Amino acid sequence: MDRANPTRRVPAIDRRRFLRGAGGLCGAAVAGAVLGPHPALAALAGVEEIRSLSFVHTHTGERLVTPYWRGGQYVPAQLERVNHFLRDFRTGDVHVIDPGLLDLLYRLQTLADRDSPFEVISGYRSPKTNAMLRARSEGVALHSMHMLGKAIDIRLDGYATRRLADCARSLCLGGVGFYARSDFVHVDTGRVRYW
Repeated sequence: MDRANPTRRVPAIDRRRFLRGAGGLCGAAVAGAVLGPHPALAALAGVEEIRSLSFVHTHTGERLVTPYWRGGQYVPAQLERVNHFLRDFRTGDVHVIDPGLLDLLYRLQTLADRDSPFEVISGYRSPKTNAMLRARSEGVALHSMHMLGKAIDIRLDGYATRRLADCARSLCLGGVGFYARSDFVHVDTGRVRYW
């Protein structure tokens, strides 16, 4: 219904039309990412920009604050700290975490306008852990992005998980899964897809 004119009916948008429109927005976002930012905007960002993330691991209780990007480049020592923090906590196996995943989280935190740490449910998963979890649940992929260091399961304290999932989808930067029952969001740097 049109609020300005209550007698006028506004046609409902069906799911297919909505998804087509959302796909177009994602296409525009991808084109912007490929072409890069406008030079004037890039100059405003400056090479001294610092990108920092904070985490708390729900299984180990460990905390990490990491300025992983400084002066226009990733900070190798900070990436090593992230690799260790997001290790498979069941086996202790450490794997390289895709720095693009950190950038995705940084953009997500900026979009959500939150300073609170990401609560990490799962980062890297060894093949052994993934097989064990897969045996317990249908929701675990055989070729999980977690095994490549390209996925993380998170929530953000004080922020509705459904809303966090919506924000992640709006970025159009990879896979986003919303798990309402377990109260977490999966994000990865694979192809754009939602569940």
